[in-house]
Amino acid sequence: MYRLENIKIRENLSEKEILEKACKQYKIKLQDIAEYKIFRCSIDARNKEDIFFNISLDIELKNRIKYKKLKEIKIEKEELIKKIERKSAFRPVIVGAGPSGLFCALILAYNGLKPILIEQGKSVSERQKDVDEFLKTGKLNITSNVQFGEGGAGTFSDGKLTTGINNKLCRNVLEEFVKFGAPKEILILNKPHIGTDNLVKIVENIRKEIIKLGGEVLFESKFVDFELENNKLKKVLYLDLKNNKIKKMATDTLVLAIGHSARDTFEKLYEKGLEMQKKNFSVGVRIEHKQDMINYSQYGNKTKLKLPPAEYKLAYHGKNHSCYTFCMCPGGKVIASSSEEGTIVTNGMSKFARDGENANSAILVDVKIDDIKGESPLEGMYFQKDLEKKAFELGGKNYNAPIQKVEDFLCNRKTENLGQVKPTYLPSVTFADLNTILPDFISETLKEGILYFDKKLKGFASPDSILTGVETRSSSPVKIVRGDNFMSNVIGIYPIGEGAGYAGGIMSASVDGKK
Repeated sequence: MYRLENIKIRENLSEKEILEKACKQYKIKLQDIAEYKIFRCSIDARNKEDIFFNISLDIELKNRIKYKKLKEIKIEKEELIKKIERKSAFRPVIVGAGPSGLFCALILAYNGLKPILIEQGKSVSERQKDVDEFLKTGKLNITSNVQFGEGGAGTFSDGKLTTGINNKLCRNVLEEFVKFGAPKEILILNKPHIGTDNLVKIVENIRKEIIKLGGEVLFESKFVDFELENNKLKKVLYLDLKNNKIKKMATDTLVLAIGHSARDTFEKLYEKGLEMQKKNFSVGVRIEHKQDMINYSQYGNKTKLKLPPAEYKLAYHGKNHSCYTFCMCPGGKVIASSSEEGTIVTNGMSKFARDGENANSAILVDVKIDDIKGESPLEGMYFQKDLEKKAFELGGKNYNAPIQKVEDFLCNRKTENLGQVKPTYLPSVTFADLNTILPDFISETLKEGILYFDKKLKGFASPDSILTGVETRSSSPVKIVRGDNFMSNVIGIYPIGEGAGYAGGIMSASVDGKK
């Protein structure tokens, strides 16, 4: 196999036409190509006068001797099924059906170990109904919502599959997603995403595969406790929410894929002696702009290429704290993501087409361990919750989110009316001054960051852009300590994924579950 790189495409071409252009660039005769496929496609928009697709092609030749100057590549494929040796007669138990829990259960099921997956929320289709009810009426189901339920918090997001980790399992995860219904283009795009509409069917298909292979998925089953003998796991206790009964399950293997919003579970684990540490995390707000404005700022208006809705990723480093954009959702919505009564939590989501009127992104400020008072490793969690409660009160104590125009936020004044940008958050919004609830170091760093970002992306600080508060669940404020063998200080308990502090998004959580 050979890889042809840096194929610059400045017009809308078919795959066959791209191949013809690559052959011309590399002086290869078209009839000598045995097979080909696009390996990677990215957009280079650094020069608005010359925007192009940068494409890499993988080809196989009929006559290799004829093209000795081409560099051959060796493609290493990570097998989907790893051979796992397990002598225990007990079935492994996994808590949490987010990406890490699902992929952990899947690989165990591939190996015939018949895992039991416990999830306090509902199946993804039933969960969707609870989310829709909350967005329509403000009636919150605390066990089935944007945070809890099959697929985890990432199900109601943009479905980004980008990650900062460098692990060969990443390609494997992408292939698994395609196997279970994701669009094939995620295998070639430089910044792949799935979208909420695709994630719903994908997680359902993964669950069906786990069950087909002998696994079991228990919805509306809330993990509440465990029993030990000589520091070894013996039993898992869970509450059957359908009949409000505590049930016990004998096992020697418990995988905690609990997600970062399972606060009562963190408290129980701390009470039971699992070793935990504080960790840095981030909080902030969501910002909304017109997607057309973002497109113009990133692409200009000269290109004839058919380009996807534009994205951005920005960072600002202040004297004491940093500020950055996170989970940018082109053509998306700001979504109500509360999981506890009397709190406001926001997130962003997009469908695969990303065809909404607004773009939104989190703007987050880093919160360091030294910023949090108290000795408990759970202090960061309580810091988050306090901010969410203040946002609930500022919004009117009815799950309306407090919003503020950028120009008003920069001037410390309450917003009184809207401009061109209309907020997408449901159930509804309340005009407010977000400065009144944000700690000073967060508020000031956000202001510095917004003005700095405007220099990098013209229009970012446009006066009528909307800030919606608050975004607090971008990462876990707690790390459940584990060793090189992934085990905690309690024998048989394995903390994984984003909630345990070992991942930061769908891709890295999926990889951690597989590992």
